[in-house]
Amino acid sequence: MEMDKLGVVTTFIHNIVVYNIPLLYGTVGEIMVEKSGSLNLGVEGIMAVGAIFGYIVGCYANSLGIGILTAFLMGALCGLLFAALTVSLQANQNVTGLALTIFGTGVGQYIGEIMRIREGGFVAVGNDLKAVFISSPFPQAMQDIPYVGKILFGNSIFFYLGVVLAIVMHLFLNKSRTGLQLRSVGESPATADAAGINVSRYRYLGAIIGGGISAVGGMVYITTIAGCVWNHEGLSGVGWLAVALVIFATWRTVNAIWGSYLFGLLFWVYLIIPGLGRRDTYLFNMLPYLVTIAVLIFVSLRNKKENQPPASLGLAYFREER
Repeated sequence: MEMDKLGVVTTFIHNIVVYNIPLLYGTVGEIMVEKSGSLNLGVEGIMAVGAIFGYIVGCYANSLGIGILTAFLMGALCGLLFAALTVSLQANQNVTGLALTIFGTGVGQYIGEIMRIREGGFVAVGNDLKAVFISSPFPQAMQDIPYVGKILFGNSIFFYLGVVLAIVMHLFLNKSRTGLQLRSVGESPATADAAGINVSRYRYLGAIIGGGISAVGGMVYITTIAGCVWNHEGLSGVGWLAVALVIFATWRTVNAIWGSYLFGLLFWVYLIIPGLGRRDTYLFNMLPYLVTIAVLIFVSLRNKKENQPPASLGLAYFREER
């Protein structure tokens, strides 16, 4: 009996890890964008574009690497579009991000529907390629270690790449010259400009790379949570949850690692509470957003600079007003 309970707990924790993976990519990508001073609310749309193109190209090419590269490039293209509108043309960032969400989800659903009609049903991959997407890179002996094997070594390669990516991005933003200059643009573009830093270049850089990373998260969602099947439900709001997680992580990519675990726990906790109806599950799915609001209030009350968003977040920079 105790072993059965332990198995349930292990499976539950593993499900939390699975759910946190696309969140981690989406959050790290958006942190990159926001550190440059741009607020991109189009994460949901960018992830949808990366999901559909990365998934389809990866399936036809029968290659995980090509799928990831395609998702990144499509997300980078969306980031380029966002930067062109908000940096070069000075369009409102909130409106542009929302438009990108509508556009991206529409593109995903349109192409997904074309594929559904063409294939005569939901777009799904074969078992061999599916195994590549969801299998662990570690040997089975490590996965079979009692208690912790499945949790630590039984995840897809996307999980381990995501953790490494979050750590690398933390080092990039805090230790490298380019990363520090990008952050300076987000804090005070006028000061950065006066110091000879090209504000537009760094905001383009943040939007393009951040968009590419977020888009990979969309592909991860389809190949892990959605079971390698594209359907009309798309990403089910994961992109919006990633935007909320940016605030919860206080704009630190390392915090996004454990923050995505917590969000996964809050999202799936209803599974271990007996007697819940369908309407109750919707209430529990609100928990990540409620926790984000609580954290935002707490951070605002403490008013510590290191926990605040970039000072120029969401603000267009007009050089002539410097």
